[in-house]
Amino acid sequence: MKFDFSEITVMLDKDGFIDEAIPKGLNLVEEINRLKKEKNAVILGHYYIEAELQDISDFVGDSLALAQEAARTEADIIVFVGVHFMAETAKIINPSKKVILPDLKAGCSLAESAPIDEFRKFKANYPHHKVISYINCTADLKTETDIVCTSSNAVEIVNSFPKDEKLIFGPDKNLGNYINSLTGRNMVLWNGACMVHEEYSVEKIVDLMDAHPDAEMIAHPECETPVLLLAKHIGSTASLLKYVQVSDAQKFIVATESGILHQMKKACPGKIFIPAPSNDSTCACNDCSYMKLNSMRKLYICLKNELPEVSLSDEVIEKAKLPIERMLAIS
Repeated sequence: MKFDFSEITVMLDKDGFIDEAIPKGLNLVEEINRLKKEKNAVILGHYYIEAELQDISDFVGDSLALAQEAARTEADIIVFVGVHFMAETAKIINPSKKVILPDLKAGCSLAESAPIDEFRKFKANYPHHKVISYINCTADLKTETDIVCTSSNAVEIVNSFPKDEKLIFGPDKNLGNYINSLTGRNMVLWNGACMVHEEYSVEKIVDLMDAHPDAEMIAHPECETPVLLLAKHIGSTASLLKYVQVSDAQKFIVATESGILHQMKKACPGKIFIPAPSNDSTCACNDCSYMKLNSMRKLYICLKNELPEVSLSDEVIEKAKLPIERMLAIS
């Protein structure tokens, strides 16, 4: 992923964030809360960030909830503690507000799987198709989209089109395939995927289910079909969180990024949550390395300097805003 740093006047380090020394013993929680109040800033955090970042965020949610919150905030500054496409979405919705991100290199493997030039060529092969883009894509790709969706509202968005409407769905092939199975559609799918949700080991999950027969398996629809076939419940991160609260089960195997377990444990302190195992023999769970680029230190420095700032051209904002607004109107 490439970013334009030309408008950033404070030196960025090689990892894409402003690096500066902070006083030893500084209480980051107190300083972040002070700066937030002083600057009329709001901190939006995704379920996949570290627990301490979730706890200091003003609002924690999945992509749909965060987009909705960004649309209604009255803050002057939006601090997006997540990944780059999420901050871009906030900027598209609020072009007059300053949107900052603790680390500009907090990207997304799924968004990166759909380069805009290649997607345009792909789209040209299907001239009579409407395009539905999963929100996990770049602002540029959103400009080539008729309507955006999230994993929370994908079925609703797809069903808003007539049954005979020809559709392209991208960039997540696994989510698209799952939505096809639910709606009976035959959407043309872009061949993209999330590296986190593609790395689950079916064999290890089956072994884990055998070891914990009282556990319910739940999964995000970005997972591959063999993993979804094992799941008792399939849904967005918000849906998974809601499910564990209403289910009578006391133990769950969770096939999505492990950051969500923090909210699950807070909501259901008496229940047990086991991260689904990946193919990686060195790790017991799947973590998004991009989400984990965010830290309390980076959040403090970002808020203090109001940088790095996410900037988009007026043309991109104008073209990308319409499909997002269409989604928000339906949802």
